[in-house]
Amino acid sequence: MTNLAQHTEEKLRILENWFRSRKGSIVAFSGGIDSSLVLFLARKWQGKGGGIGVISRSESLKSKDFELAHSFSNQFDITMEVIVTRELADERYNENPIDRCYFCKEHLYNDLQAVSAKYPGYPVLNGTNADDYSDYRPGLKAAAKYEVLSPLAECRVNKEEIREIARHFGLPNWDKPASPCLSSRIPYNHKITHKKLVEIEQAEELLNSFGFADVRVRHYGDHGRIEVTREELPRLLQMKDSVEEQVRRIGFGRVVIDEEGLVSGKLNRAIAGGNHETKEK
Repeated sequence: MTNLAQHTEEKLRILENWFRSRKGSIVAFSGGIDSSLVLFLARKWQGKGGGIGVISRSESLKSKDFELAHSFSNQFDITMEVIVTRELADERYNENPIDRCYFCKEHLYNDLQAVSAKYPGYPVLNGTNADDYSDYRPGLKAAAKYEVLSPLAECRVNKEEIREIARHFGLPNWDKPASPCLSSRIPYNHKITHKKLVEIEQAEELLNSFGFADVRVRHYGDHGRIEVTREELPRLLQMKDSVEEQVRRIGFGRVVIDEEGLVSGKLNRAIAGGNHETKEK
């Protein structure tokens, strides 16, 4: 185990009290570091019968993340339930309005009720942390509607502290780059389709195979925009012709490298700027 900073150690004690005051939990698990830590701590302090993970086999979840979530659960002897949400069948979701995430989470938390019935008295938890309130996150409204609890946010644990605690306990994904759902790569008011999600996933896997760990491929319908970190941008530009050709083969009509670099939540700028009516070309 690595050592924790004093203030982080204090937050870990607060988290321990939070979990031990409840007999069990159902954790909405995505395979990301936030929900991974919540699930790990539930299993640690509430036992195998208390810390239950639930993952949705959604079309907007990367296959790789689904597999990593199963590997994580096996590694730490966690009980895992799998549900299938079908948000793409809901036009409120697939039309991709600015509150798309609300409808996604509404499907998730509604479908979780079937699991909740098997574990009476167990609250549903998510991985929302203290930093998440600084960005546009309509999914938080759905969590409030279904009375989903957020122990990391309640205990004021931020992203940096999450990674520190995860590293302390040896979680394999403590430094894994953020991996938002595939639908987040499609600009608001551009329709979400299965074909687009597959193309995004394949393009990002291609870039991962070239050694770019943290990457986004934004799907604009008539073209794709590639984002990598500023540090990796010079290497990507050196490979520009080869990368663009291979990404076009996946199904993108045109490919652009975004020379600003990767910015998490970049598509939310349209909301901040009041541009809510952008339609697909």
